[in-house]
Amino acid sequence: MKITVSINLGGYSFNIDEDAYGELKRYMKNLELNFATEESASEILSDIEARMSELFRAKLTPYKQVITLEDVRSVISVMGTPEDISDEEGTSAREKFASAGYHRMYRDPDRRIIGGVCAGMGAYWNIEPLIIRIIFLALILAGGLGIVVYLILYVVLPEAKTTAQKIEMKGEPVNIHNIKESVKKEFNTVTRKMKL
Repeated sequence: MKITVSINLGGYSFNIDEDAYGELKRYMKNLELNFATEESASEILSDIEARMSELFRAKLTPYKQVITLEDVRSVISVMGTPEDISDEEGTSAREKFASAGYHRMYRDPDRRIIGGVCAGMGAYWNIEPLIIRIIFLALILAGGLGIVVYLILYVVLPEAKTTAQKIEMKGEPVNIHNIKESVKKEFNTVTRKMKL
């Protein structure tokens, strides 16, 4: 018999074993200490929590409602540790995180002109959205098929709202390294726009 603890992680409530809670608490404290000097630390930690919450929800079933120590260790191995991405390790950390992640097509709200379909397709296929926009324009001029296809894709494709979804859209693994880089880039973009 084990004691379970109820926690809130990324806006979701989880029941977690006491030993798993201790491991998760140490991991989160380590992340807080690692990102304490970053300007965008709270956003980075919030996005990491949201991603961990997604991974924990995937581990729950109607027959398994408690997060175990093995689940926590599995999620930590997917996310990576702060030591894995420390600047002292340099390229070895970059090589570790170079493997492809889950790849899904979304509408890109950051580079959209109308609905983000072309920008999302460009991010998914790693090509310039302008090329896809030209193809859609050619299909529109060739008989209007481009409008129908665009509207269908607009309805079918979800918008990439979270940092994890924006990373998945590019086919990169969703780990603390990529979340940190994405949040820092977004933070710098917002800071630059505010100075203008």
